[in-house]
Amino acid sequence: MNRKEIHFEISPEGEIQFTVKGIRGKGCEAVAQALNELGEVTGEEKTSEYYQQQAPTVHVRTNAGKEG
Repeated sequence: MNRKEIHFEISPEGEIQFTVKGIRGKGCEAVAQALNELGEVTGEEKTSEYYQQQAPTVHVRTNAGKEG
């Protein structure tokens, strides 16, 4: 399973920088946007993970355990 992380760095002046890891493609934008709403955004830099394609999500429904 892919591990998802957010790394925070806080400068002595109180400025916070964060890096979203383990989320490929535009999926990380929702996480970053939520964090950006906590304060004033002074810059943004996309990592190489942003430019990678996100793996498709597969949903499987089974009828296991049901009599039929």
